[in-house]
Parts: sequence; structure tokens; C-alpha cells
Amino acid sequence: MLNMDFAKKLAIKTAEQPWLASPAKGVWRKPLEREEKESGHTTSIVKYEAGSRFKPHPHPLGEEIFVLEGVFSDEHGDYPAGTYIRNPPNSVHAPFSEQGCVIFVKLNQFHEHDLATVRINTNETSWQPGQGGLQVMPLHSFEHEHTALVKWPPGEQFVPHRHFGGEEILVLSGEFIDEHGSYPQGTWLRSPHMSEHTPYVDEQTVILVKVGHLPVEHPG
Repeated sequence: MLNMDFAKKLAIKTAEQPWLASPAKGVWRKPLEREEKESGHTTSIVKYEAGSRFKPHPHPLGEEIFVLEGVFSDEHGDYPAGTYIRNPPNSVHAPFSEQGCVIFVKLNQFHEHDLATVRINTNETSWQPGQGGLQVMPLHSFEHEHTALVKWPPGEQFVPHRHFGGEEILVLSGEFIDEHGSYPQGTWLRSPHMSEHTPYVDEQTVILVKVGHLPVEHPG
């Protein structure tokens, strides 16, 4: 197990993490949280070398992907950088990349009734006005879970707030900051249920954010 205590706050600068080999030749990973070595709840940064591929495999409780670099592909299509993908529980695919790519991927974390298949090229999707000067691009919602891109203009500060069901952030560009630290591009943050912070930025910053999906009760 790796980082599976959801009561703890995490901030991992993924650019500083080493690449580890996966079972597929030419596919490398930076594990961020992992229930089992090759199964269960998993979150990782994954790199496909040009021409590498995985064999067909199922997603018992779904798969969620954001393409960070290059073009990610499977038998259903090609997905350039900026594409958001959801493959529902019990879906199967055989992913590959002809030119190489880097993706952020979450496995086996869906509610069993969250059956939506999602393909969004965020480069072709409009931003919506959010609170204050923020711009928001909703990507998916199911019950109390919400996923979106959020663009922060330079100097923007958000009000102090708590996270019911937790919050998870991947900093896509710029630098995200709160009273606990500063988080450059590539940082992955996980904040537990009812955690609180007051975030702000000095430069334009874009984050991938998910809220409401973490356990609200913890053993002990």
C-alpha cells in the first residue's frame, strides 16, 4: 500500500519523483497512491514511450485520465494533451501511444453506479465564470463528486473554505499556493474530509480539481 490513509494531507511534487517500470515495455509510472501493486485503488502519472502499448485489460471500478503531454490512444480513438477521459466500471480497452505521451490516471475509484463514458477535449471547450475572478470548466459530476478545471488569474485569492468529502488537485500550470505551502506545476495534492485552507496564486495557474470523493469517516 502507498498513501492510502485518507485522513492525511499529501503534497507530492511529481517532477521530483523517479519513473518506475510497469509490466508493459516502454510504459513508466510515478505512483501517487496505490492499494495493491497491480490492482485496486490507484493514482499515478504514467509515461508511454513512442510505440508502447498495454494489452487489453478491464477497469473493475472505472478509469479516469487527463492527458498531460503527447497523444494517448486506444481502439476507440486518439486523445491529445488536454483531453479528459472516463471509462466506466467493467469497461475494457487496450491503450497505446504512437508518438509517446504522459497521462494522469486514476483507477478503480468510481461509484459502481457512475456509468458515464466521457471524452472532453478541454482545448475545444469554453471556460465558464466562477467565483471571484476564477474561470471553471466542469468535466464530470456524480452525486457529491465534482471534477473540473479551474483557471486562476494572477493575484487571485479564494475565501477560506472546508472540503466536505475532501479535495484533490493536480497543478497543470503556474503555481498554486496556500498557507501550508507552494505547489509548482506537476504537484499532486490530496486534502482530507473537512480540511480547510485559503488558496491563492501570484501567477496565472490552472488546476485539475476533484472534490467530494474521499471518505468522510476514517478508521480509529
